[in-house]
Amino acid sequence: MSDFFWFSDAQWARIEPLLPTDVRGKKRVDDRRVLSGIVHALRCGGRWTDCAGVYGPKKTLYNRFVRWAERGIWEDIFSALAGAEDAPDRVFIDSTCIKVHRCAGGGKGGPWLMVGLTKGGRNTKLHAVCDAKGRPLVLLLTPGNVHDCKVAQLCLEAMPPSAELVADKGYDSLALREWLAGRGTQAVIPPRKNRKIQYDYDAAIYRQRNVIKRMFRRLKDWRRIATRFDRNIKSFIGAIALAATVIWWL
Repeated sequence: MSDFFWFSDAQWARIEPLLPTDVRGKKRVDDRRVLSGIVHALRCGGRWTDCAGVYGPKKTLYNRFVRWAERGIWEDIFSALAGAEDAPDRVFIDSTCIKVHRCAGGGKGGPWLMVGLTKGGRNTKLHAVCDAKGRPLVLLLTPGNVHDCKVAQLCLEAMPPSAELVADKGYDSLALREWLAGRGTQAVIPPRKNRKIQYDYDAAIYRQRNVIKRMFRRLKDWRRIATRFDRNIKSFIGAIALAATVIWWL
């Protein structure tokens, strides 16, 4: 049994109050067992049909995950736990590309599939904002060929202003810097070498930026996150939100 994931009593005490209670028809089967099975499947990266029997019917695991993803429940749980604490003084923003498996392509929806063609092939890009402990606060998906600056403001608007924002040169945009200044946030962003005006930044604080790189690496330890197998974008962002919840917020 040690090879399988199970929610501890402390973890379950935090997540159980956030589960939906609007049950229609038959009563739901053991939530703790089903959700443990879903987490195990996302971590291992196997097919739903290969899920271990200790978690009950495989179809129940799949249906619960997909239906709650469609309703945005996994994202709501993540948001509730990540937003329970006060806004941090220093936040970090960055993105990472996630390879899209061939089984996740071919669906209808165009850009809504969040699949973009890059030099590395078809990718989906995960944008994130985290605190100084490497805990994600905001998660956003775009096609892999979307520039980071285009969605930085959208990510940051999802949370209260912080005193400092740490980011790499990809976020060196005059418009972003002015918007951050208007919010009272200091931009710790090194300027590009070809800039005529070289902005000052705190190099000591900037060296802490690896915290968000480590966050992405931990998130990609989950095999269904490291490679996108889900064609439905709601299922994929639901998987990322659930993984982030279990890794950092429980």
